[in-house]
Amino acid sequence: MIHLEGIRKCYYMGKQELPVLKGINLNIQKNEYVALMGPSGSGKSTLMNILGCLDSPTGGRYILNGQDVSKMPDDNLADVRNKEIGFVFQQFNLLPRLTALENVALPLVYAGVSRKQRTEMAMEVIKKVGLEDRSHHKPNELSGGQCQRVAIARALVNNPSLILADEPTGNLDTKTSIEIMQIFGEIQAAGNTVVLVTHEEDIANHAHRIVRLRDGLIESDRVKAVVDELAGL
Repeated sequence: MIHLEGIRKCYYMGKQELPVLKGINLNIQKNEYVALMGPSGSGKSTLMNILGCLDSPTGGRYILNGQDVSKMPDDNLADVRNKEIGFVFQQFNLLPRLTALENVALPLVYAGVSRKQRTEMAMEVIKKVGLEDRSHHKPNELSGGQCQRVAIARALVNNPSLILADEPTGNLDTKTSIEIMQIFGEIQAAGNTVVLVTHEEDIANHAHRIVRLRDGLIESDRVKAVVDELAGL
């Protein structure tokens, strides 16, 4: 589903080149659950932005679901983002004047879906994250965990093929973090591909595969499910 080949990303300060990604090769299959880890400055957030078509690489190829998106113009990238990718951020990014239901339905407005159908589709995913009784509350009337559930529902409403989560539990307490990670596990079990960025080992351990970055390169790539199952025998 995801094929990265020699992905490089450089930024420039005047004439000085600052390489952030130095040749990333990575394949992620449909329905995988992958955690990206690495210290500050390792390039994991830059890689997440490229995976999410929020940024383009300086060099290399990025194939997403058979499309080469690495050289696409911005308008085409926006189209790919809207159809293929659901985002979940640490800060929730909910609109304060809209209800939970209206926040979840927002991507469908941009997709041109009718109001009646938007409401039905949004309520369906709100039920999946266990918030149907809070659907008409605004973000300031919800807890942090409930706001993140709304954000997850919004990411799911377009039925994307890829869910990208950037530090999704960074603002949450331990108990709520575990509940949110259980939801991501259910999303993956239902057939979605999930990629999350985190600096927390216990959060990364919910994923089935952990890719560690250091200094703009992949340091290790470990499929952990089999190892953990054997350890539990």
